[in-house]
Parts: sequence; C-alpha cells; structure tokens
Amino acid sequence: MLDKVENSPELESLPLTDNERLKRESNFLRGTIAEDLKDPITGGFTADNFQLIRFHGMYQQDDRDIRSERSQQKLEPLHNVMLRARLPGGIIKPEQWLAIDRFAADKTLYGSIRLTNRQTFQYHGVLKPNIKEMHQVLNGAGIDSIATAGDVNRNVLCSTNPVESELHQEAYEWAKKISEHLLPKTKAYMEIWLDGKKEKTTEEPILGSTYLPRKFKTTVTVPPNNEVDIHANDLNFIAIAEKGKLVGFNVLVGGGLAMTHGETGTYPRKADDFGFIALEHTLAVAEHVVSVQRDWGNRSDRKNAKTKYTLDRVGIDVFKAEVELRAGVTFQDSRPYEFTSRGDRFGWVDGIDGNQHLTLFIMNGRILDYPGRPLKTGLRKIAEIHPGDFRITANQNLVIAGVPPKQKDEIERIAREHGLLDDNTSPLKLNSMACVSLPTCPLAMAEAERYLPTLIEKVEGLLEKHGIAQDHLILRVVGCPNGCGRAMLAEVGLVGKGPGKYNLYLGGNRVGTRIPKLYRENIGEEVILGELDSLIARWATERNEGEGFGDFVIRQGVVKEVKVSVTDFHA
Repeated sequence: MLDKVENSPELESLPLTDNERLKRESNFLRGTIAEDLKDPITGGFTADNFQLIRFHGMYQQDDRDIRSERSQQKLEPLHNVMLRARLPGGIIKPEQWLAIDRFAADKTLYGSIRLTNRQTFQYHGVLKPNIKEMHQVLNGAGIDSIATAGDVNRNVLCSTNPVESELHQEAYEWAKKISEHLLPKTKAYMEIWLDGKKEKTTEEPILGSTYLPRKFKTTVTVPPNNEVDIHANDLNFIAIAEKGKLVGFNVLVGGGLAMTHGETGTYPRKADDFGFIALEHTLAVAEHVVSVQRDWGNRSDRKNAKTKYTLDRVGIDVFKAEVELRAGVTFQDSRPYEFTSRGDRFGWVDGIDGNQHLTLFIMNGRILDYPGRPLKTGLRKIAEIHPGDFRITANQNLVIAGVPPKQKDEIERIAREHGLLDDNTSPLKLNSMACVSLPTCPLAMAEAERYLPTLIEKVEGLLEKHGIAQDHLILRVVGCPNGCGRAMLAEVGLVGKGPGKYNLYLGGNRVGTRIPKLYRENIGEEVILGELDSLIARWATERNEGEGFGDFVIRQGVVKEVKVSVTDFHA
C-alpha cells in the first residue's frame, strides 16, 4: 500500500503536475543541487533545483526593490535564499542564539533574524557562496532546516505557555517525536550541505518516493490558549490532561488558509475534529493521516492538493475511516476542551519551578538594530548571560524562559535599554501580525510587514476617536492570498491584491475558530480606514458586553458567518 499510488483513484485520468515529475526524477531530493552550487555564472539555482532546495528549507528570492534597476543595468536579479530553520516547539538555547546572531550579522544581506509564525527563525538574503557555510554553522549549533519547506511535513508547532510547564514539557516532547517521525529519510541534506557520506536511498516509507502532494503542517497545543492557530494546519493534536498529566490528544485534521484570488475552488478551511486517541497511538495516527493524504491528495492541481481539499472531495468520514484502518486505531469521542484566548502573554509570568519567563513583543518578528531600538544587540547581551532558554512563539514573539529570580532585574534592564520591553505598546499592536511580503517574497502583491506599523497607528487613532483606545481587534495583513500571515483567522484581515490594494475580510473571532468573509474587494487605504471607522463606531456603542469586533459584525449582519467553507466562503 505504501508508495504505490501516484494520484488518487478518481483523478488517475488527469495528468500529474510537473512538480510530481521533478520529485520523481530528483533521486530523493538530490537533483543536481551540488553541481549548481559550483556554477559561478548565476547567483541562483536553475531548472528543477529552484524547487528542490525548498525541501532543504530554502526559497530562492531576490530584492524586488532593486530588480528594475538591475534589469536596466543588464544584470540578473540579486538572487539569494531565505532559509527557515527546523525548531519543533520553537525552543532554542542561548548559545545557539549567539551562533545564529553571528551568521546573520556577517553573512546575510539584511543582517536581521526574522521570527516567524511557524515558531522558528528565518534568514533572508543569503548569497550562493555562503549557503553551504550557513548550513554547516547551523549544524554546528545543533540546528538544521530539513523539511521546513516543500511537499513534506514542516516545522511542528507547540504551545509555549510557561505557566503549565510540566504539561507543556510533555507536549513539547511529543512535538519533537512527531517532527522526527515524519522527516524525510533521504540523506540528501547531509550529503549536499554537510559533506556527509553518500548513501543510496531506496524508499521513503512514510512520505513516498514522490513525497506529499503539497505542504503539510502540524501542531501540538495545550488549551485554553489557541496560540498556534490550529485551524491554519493540516494536523493538530489538542492536549488532554487529567490531574495535570497528559493522557492523550483530540486530533483535528484539514485546516488551511491559502487560496487563490478569483478561483472559487480554493478557500480557507477550519480543521475537523476526528476524536480522541491515547498517547501510545500518537505517532501511528500522525503517520497515517500523512499517508492517506499522500495517497489520496490531488497531484494534478497544486491549488487543490492540500489536505483540506482531500477531505472535502472524498468525505470526512471516509478519510477518517482510512486513517483508522491503516493505523489500527479507533478514534474515541473527543474529550472536552475550550479555547478562551489566543496570542502571547506579554511581560513577566511566574513558572511553577520558581523561575520566571519574560515574553517580549517583537514587531513583525524582525530582529535588527533600529535607531534608538537596538533589538538584536539587546538579545545578544541577554543570550550571553541567560542560563535558561529562548522560546519562539507562533506569533512572531520571543520568550526569555527559565529566568532565575536573582537574574530578573538584570534581564529586564537589558530588555528595556534596548527597546525590547515597552509598557506602552497598545493591545491592537500586540495582537496584530503581518507576513514578510515585499521586498523579498516573490509572491507578494502588496506590502505587509513594512505597511503594518503605519496601518496600526491609524487604526489606533480610530479606536481612540471612538473612546475605546485600550480595546483591540485581531488585525492581520498579508501581501498575497497564500496564508502565511494567517489573515484568514483574523477579525480584520487585509489580503494583498495589487500595489496599495487589498481585499478586506471581516468576521473571524478572537480565539481563532472562525474564518472571516470578504467584505470589500480591491480597495486602498482611504476606503479601508473609512469602512473601519464606521464599523468601529458602531462596535463601540452597539456591542454586547465583552463582544469582540468579529462577533459583532456577524451578529449585526455586516457579513455572513462562514460555517462550512466549501459552501459558505464564496457564497
């Protein structure tokens, strides 16, 4: 059964996408990457290698701000790569941070470290001659980038809540186990980047010789905080505890946020609850949710290849039954749980072990030394003295975890002196998010990261105008509809449509369990702010007690609630 099916039975008559060919011919993800590295004629990767390096955790990009200028000079674009590291649960040691910091400063075009909502970090602007060194530096620090991009299971997210640290530690250990279990077995990464011994690969027992039809994302989370946005992911394990001890997981399958403008066959979708499993079945269920998607996913249309579309095409019950059959497990009824919050708890939080944890807000996750705010220097100074660890959150922020009481004042002093801690940051800003977008993302249609601070300031003005300055809404901006900034789980989501133009979506909720709906299409800032001004004015005066903005616009009929995406999202 494993590794026999190249396309789902009902799709067998359709041609496979070219991505299926290049995976099949790649010699288990090796391609000719090693040879391409030696080519001095171009700063980029050619032919299939452009796609294959993604399985090694990299995307080829260029600086779009200077693309036109270089073209006029008859130069190729300034090709470079973005690398995304593999850090299950986002936990990193101070000595690892220092190694990451040094390479960012010495060998990247932008000098920054970018924390992502995949609970890891990214380098942007690594030129071809420095790529191999980058992997070797990371490997020396105990970090790799295996399977953080491409058609595989990517970095596994996990709750970073330091309050329930014993339960979190158990969940984190499972996140690591799931990540390791679902990794590609090919040694291509070690051979190409680390000069490892060449070993012939004959099979990929879980992923298959042509890997998955599309990317696959997994989380492990501990209620009541939905900090990892479970509905953005293909596979989710919701921790169920008894007397403070982890006893199993509720399993949710089929979430995903990407879509394509103008194509109604694509849509964001919430994950479905398959039921409860005991701990001993975790890896088997993870493996066979993946294997069913591997065999049944659409390999003829990458826009409909994700798990969410497989569930809607074959039926939730059929997919679930196949997982049970392959795993030899029967899902039990889901155990009760509730999400009451989303996002990070900022400032100091007491841990149960006597240590404390400081959560820092990092605007857009971008760590760099700015005028008057030398964030990167501050974190380096903290890493030099901190005996605990760092935890990257799924919301682009950073926890300085495990701070002994005697060190608390020193850590806080460094954080404040370097602009890492600001008591006046608004609730709106703390709960907002943007993807990277321009100038480095090749898919970006509009600004996101660079635009978000300006937009926040103007929306803060609207909240103040209507007397609710200390309230907030979940605001997210993305440069394209591919889902990276999770705007399709926001109360107000802006999705880039073109330069300075966005689609405005409304109606998500504060805990991240509802998809928003299109309200206005292809509009600029003036219209966006005009619409928000009117709606915030109504929300301030007409809302029920404690009613969030997204709940308000649904109740008032501003937009219809999206209950079932396949029928409701485009209706």
